[in-house]
Amino acid sequence: MNIDITVLVGILSAITGIVLGIWKNKKDGEKSLKEDTVQDTVVATKLDYISKGVDDIRLDIKAQDKRISNVVERLIKVEESTKSAHHRLDGLEENIK
Repeated sequence: MNIDITVLVGILSAITGIVLGIWKNKKDGEKSLKEDTVQDTVVATKLDYISKGVDDIRLDIKAQDKRISNVVERLIKVEESTKSAHHRLDGLEENIK
């Protein structure tokens, strides 16, 4: 069997091209996987940061609710005291007349 040199070079070139194409595709896949992993890590880190921020906001809201409850309780006491003072003043006013 006589094979022409041009046919042999063509076959070897085709095989080399296929092997290099597969190798490059595999390398690009690994690079893409690394980039995706880095991106996923960045997103996960940002989500953790946001989650901690939300938790801090919840704690601040709970503390604010407690302060508001305390102010409401104090306001009720002041209103009761004011009402009592008005009754006493009304009584004194009637005594003066």
